[in-house]
Amino acid sequence: MKYLKTLSFAALAVFAVSCDNKGDEKAEAVQQEKVQVKIAKVSSEDIPQTETYTAVVESDVKNNIAPNTPYRIEKIYVEVGDQVRKGQVLVQLDASNLQQLKLQLENQKIEFGRTEQLYQVGGASKAEYDNAKMALDVLATQYKQLVENTQLVSPISGVVTVRNYDDGDMYSSGNGPVLTVEQTNPVKVIVNISESFYKKVAKGMPVSIELDAYEGETFEGKMTVIYPTIDVNTHTFPVEVTISNAAQKVRPGMFARAKVNFGSVSHVLVPDEALVKQIGAGDRYVYVYKDGKVSYNKVELGQHIGTSYEIISGVQPGDEVVIAGQSRLANGREVEVVK
Repeated sequence: MKYLKTLSFAALAVFAVSCDNKGDEKAEAVQQEKVQVKIAKVSSEDIPQTETYTAVVESDVKNNIAPNTPYRIEKIYVEVGDQVRKGQVLVQLDASNLQQLKLQLENQKIEFGRTEQLYQVGGASKAEYDNAKMALDVLATQYKQLVENTQLVSPISGVVTVRNYDDGDMYSSGNGPVLTVEQTNPVKVIVNISESFYKKVAKGMPVSIELDAYEGETFEGKMTVIYPTIDVNTHTFPVEVTISNAAQKVRPGMFARAKVNFGSVSHVLVPDEALVKQIGAGDRYVYVYKDGKVSYNKVELGQHIGTSYEIISGVQPGDEVVIAGQSRLANGREVEVVK
């Protein structure tokens, strides 16, 4: 009986050892199992650095037309949308005071002429002559200023875009200008460009303009003003782009897209299939294959070109990247490359 118990314990021990060996073999088999992946070799290409900016078209010059003091408006000669030329009379204000001042000026001219004749023959003193001359000059200046204030002229050639009053209204500065005239040839857009391009911009640099109102049509612009300071919050700087508008097709307020070509740069292109998005974050990664293993490389993306992405950093020319099988991978994992 004792002999049988000893045999039973020995059998159990052998069975236990056998089970342990099989478990180790299975674990080793799992550990040595390689994920099958497909890879592609990447290279660098010269990639055009074209940036697109959104903006709203503005007039090149904008003038508000209004008198210096309150006046009753006698006549407004233009409507919104009318084209006007520089120096054109746009508004006639109440001229009743002007007529009175004109009469005073004519009388003063007569008085000065009489005093001047007397002075020449010794019938008037130098002081009397000077006083008469000063009075004439003062009235002439007042009359000129009143004429300028009772006739409002356009300082630029352009188009009337705002009219706030009608004939007979009393002008008040609190109600805005009588008219607004905007110069629409040329027009401009203002774009905010990343400070990384600051050394690449220059006056006269061409800019391609597309407008929603003219689908499929392109307008040419040029950089005319480059602002010298960088916004500390956005790290951008404004640039004014002027657009020739002889045909008057482009109007202030239109939505525009401005495309700027900053030249080209040599960067790696990787297929779309190689990119892996990290869960819970916006970062992008690529598995790079080398010596039977993969590394998990964070990449900085540039432009999307066809079925590939421009890689600014994270992958080097000549690297082999995984394009299939990424779901079972981890950093440092051994893989088997398949066709």
